[in-house]
Amino acid sequence: MIDIFSLAVSHGLMLIVAWRLMSRPDLDDDAARGGPRRTDLLGRPIADDQGENAPHA
Repeated sequence: MIDIFSLAVSHGLMLIVAWRLMSRPDLDDDAARGGPRRTDLLGRPIADDQGENAPHA
């Protein structure tokens, strides 16, 4: 009985953590987290529509 309860509590807590992480708005935004810049296979920065890598007119 205690084994089932401890498994249920631990898995329930992991489910809550995963749910909260997936609901974060900055999950896919590398710039918001200070993540790496996007580069091509040769390591050159990929120009975005905005930001410092954008092509200048």
